[in-house]
Amino acid sequence: MAVGLPFNASRVLLGVIIAIILLVGYFTNVSHPLFSHDTGPIEFVASSYSWANHTRKHPIAKKDMAKLPEGKPAKLPSIQHQYFSAPKTEEGVKELEDKRNDIKHAFAQSWAAYEKHAWGHDELKPLSMGSHDSLSGWGATIIDALDTLWLMDMKPEFRRAARHVARINWSNSTTEACDLFDTNTRFLGGLLSAYELSGEGVLLSKAIEVGDLLYAAFDNYEHMPPQSITFQDLKLGRGHPEQKQSTAALGSMSLEFTRLSQLTGDIKYYDAINRITLAFDKSQNTTFIPGLWPTEIDVLHNFDVKVSSSFSLGDGGGSVYEYLLKQYVLLRGQAPIYEKMYTDALDSILDTLLFRPMLPKKEDVLIMGKADVANDGVISLRPHLEHLSCFAGGMVAMGGKLFKRDEHVVLGDKLTRGCAYAYAAFPHGVMPEISTLTACPSLDPCDFRTTSIRAAPDGFNTKDKRYALRPEAIESIFILYRITGNDEYRAMAWDMWQAVKKATKTPQSTFAEVADVTLGEMTHGDSMQGFWMSATLKYFFLIFSDEKTVLHLDDWVFNTEGHPLKWK
Repeated sequence: MAVGLPFNASRVLLGVIIAIILLVGYFTNVSHPLFSHDTGPIEFVASSYSWANHTRKHPIAKKDMAKLPEGKPAKLPSIQHQYFSAPKTEEGVKELEDKRNDIKHAFAQSWAAYEKHAWGHDELKPLSMGSHDSLSGWGATIIDALDTLWLMDMKPEFRRAARHVARINWSNSTTEACDLFDTNTRFLGGLLSAYELSGEGVLLSKAIEVGDLLYAAFDNYEHMPPQSITFQDLKLGRGHPEQKQSTAALGSMSLEFTRLSQLTGDIKYYDAINRITLAFDKSQNTTFIPGLWPTEIDVLHNFDVKVSSSFSLGDGGGSVYEYLLKQYVLLRGQAPIYEKMYTDALDSILDTLLFRPMLPKKEDVLIMGKADVANDGVISLRPHLEHLSCFAGGMVAMGGKLFKRDEHVVLGDKLTRGCAYAYAAFPHGVMPEISTLTACPSLDPCDFRTTSIRAAPDGFNTKDKRYALRPEAIESIFILYRITGNDEYRAMAWDMWQAVKKATKTPQSTFAEVADVTLGEMTHGDSMQGFWMSATLKYFFLIFSDEKTVLHLDDWVFNTEGHPLKWK
């Protein structure tokens, strides 16, 4: 007869086994990465509320919907440079690989810290090692990072992330509303990009769920979405546009909605953003600066564009212009309205927002500023440099290639160098969120006058001293490198990367925003937003990747959060 364990020991052992089973079951249900499986099919779990089956109060008949352009695509000029100087030695090849690995290591450290301390939440707090839910608690960092995980060949981490995403319940939110801009560009854009790169079908299924949620926001008399989408109002048919909405948010839906229609064959998404496009087109030459739109629009009252007299390519305004250009590309030149709107806008941008800063050595750079219009109609330039506006160099150069305007490629180069100069001008090699400079009377060089600068070295006066891990400067450097093939941009990117890495690295081996870039002693803020992994690290990685095989610009277009969408 077998001899059993003593009674007490048996109970203890049984209790331990039960506890382990319960813990495994718990962590599996919440998709904790430590208990995720790396192989086998990823199961799609539908959200508890189906926005696809939601009864609309203001339905649009399919016969009245705008259709995707049909017919033969236009033959667009090549955007990406055709010939790059490949490394001629094994040492040169290894140098590029080492640079990619250095950037990938920083990404892996960021991802590991997020997995361990903030899994399932929107953001990691990199100093306190806590979490923060700023975007409905849907795990924004996970979705933002999916395509970068794939591009960096971190496949096990990608599959763990995809398993979690497959189970997200969009009806289970930490807030009563979601933000139009972030839900579209980060959640929908991130899911579409990850699907296109990996072919993982559950990601498209989740993208459709998000698309249907966003589409429900158009269910009103105006057929225009509010900036803040309140779930209960949508269910009751009470979601209306607002009197003051961000122009950038409203104008930055076309890429994601169009691509969703292209991938699913459902034209309702394209029809929705086409209505927005027509409203922008109708109002473009009725604003206080014809050709441009102010940073806010009264969408509720007949798309009134005269509720604001501030114009910018930074906060509130920039990505609407970027999306006009890229939507033309995504539709392969078959919607000329986007070319017209972009070129008209760019003419006004160059006339009213572009300036040459007064600098000690008369550096040949340009900056994209802001403009205000007084009651008497006088336009005043505000010589501000926002980090958010640093994307403009890449946009202007890309438009120059697409529409055969070589002078715009030159302007894009000078804008890109303007932001790179701003990085190098500050003590730690990273630029602040917002600076003020003094503008030269024209775009020609001018003498530097110290009396014109208010207590700032090298011509800068900082308004917001943070460096928030933003991607816009390296984005433009990457685009200019791919457009011109000039290796100088790679050198510029590497100098910038070394400065960014050193400035943002924390004692906890994570990365955090810099609280004040003007101080000699480094201080950090407890923030690591999702775009650090979705865009900033991605662009640094891509500029040292193979130009011909990795996201060729004649095949892919990036949304404003750094998520690539395939157009050819």
